[in-house]
Amino acid sequence: MYGLGSKQWCCYDANSVPKRLAVSDYHLAQLNIAQMKFAIDDPAMADFVGRLEEINALADSAPGFVWRLQTGAADATAIEYFGIDKLVNMSVWQNIDSLHDYVFRSAHNRVMALRKQWFERIDEAYSVLWWIAAGDIPALEQAGARLDHLRLHGPSAFAFTFRQPFAPER
Repeated sequence: MYGLGSKQWCCYDANSVPKRLAVSDYHLAQLNIAQMKFAIDDPAMADFVGRLEEINALADSAPGFVWRLQTGAADATAIEYFGIDKLVNMSVWQNIDSLHDYVFRSAHNRVMALRKQWFERIDEAYSVLWWIAAGDIPALEQAGARLDHLRLHGPSAFAFTFRQPFAPER
């Protein structure tokens, strides 16, 4: 459940009892991967590549944004951790509401609406959320393990989705 402000987040525990937890000591990490239809330098990807700087700047200035994975080129297109044909996006946010607003209620949503032009459909989970201690920066290995866990076991406090969020574990 969203919308309880930056210091509180409501969810249901394993016994379906509503509880409120302070999340000021936690940040939300997210990973998503995309299977490219074409190589990043292919002319068919030019429109996507041309939007990266704008979309990354939008994220960097979004309320609640903390950090994003990037190389010296200010994006993550050269990172091939999940394969040469996959793009990776990993970031950290102050809370789930901030990330949700950026993804679904900002200009980012317009680019997402065009994703079928550049990316293949992935039939398994390609995005994962998890809580980290405030101030920590996740490693790609950690993110990959969270995504694998989500794919194998479904949403849990260890690895979850926007549709099935979990509160930070105490």
